[in-house]
Amino acid sequence: MIKIAPSILSADFSKLGDEIKSVESADYLHFDVMDGMFVPNISIGLPVLESVRAVTKMTLDVHLMITSPSRYTESFARAGADIITFHVEAETAENISQAAEGIHRLGKKAGLSVKPDTPISKLLPYIGMFDLALVMSVEPGFGGQEFMSSALTKISELRRYVDSNCLKCEIEVDGGINPDTAELCVKAGAGVLVAGQSVFGCADRAARIAALREYRIT
Repeated sequence: MIKIAPSILSADFSKLGDEIKSVESADYLHFDVMDGMFVPNISIGLPVLESVRAVTKMTLDVHLMITSPSRYTESFARAGADIITFHVEAETAENISQAAEGIHRLGKKAGLSVKPDTPISKLLPYIGMFDLALVMSVEPGFGGQEFMSSALTKISELRRYVDSNCLKCEIEVDGGINPDTAELCVKAGAGVLVAGQSVFGCADRAARIAALREYRIT
């Protein structure tokens, strides 16, 4: 079954607790952290994550779009993250390995992500250390962007690598996910779909989550 991760970047923050409750039928809750340096925007951080952790038992899927993320992975783990994903472009090879080990020592899952212009080959040397690989299908930093079809080739290449090496690494895709692009991503091999406006923009969010989850990897 496909996993759905609504992104609270598209939620109404004036009533965030209620917004989270409205998507609790999903598998993960996606939490985007931006620092205004790695990406051209600033979003939310540790205090908000602690508040979110206090109001839900959902799996918190934290995506760090920040410079030198290894400095903060422990803090986000202790603040309530269940999965901590950071970008291969933001760290040195040594720090990528050390960060993955540190996240696992704290009993959390580790993820590694690539921007649209980064070849998937940059991820492959590290995939065996990680529980999740995130393919960005938009430029990270802002919600509401149009899906970039080049992500499909990356997802397919990553799926072949994971399967051929018998790795237990989930493949997640983030950006421009809607019922049409979701099907394309699942056919390419994605198992986790991050959806922002596609879920939070619906009156019946549970129905949208259920519909997105019905796709199958072939």
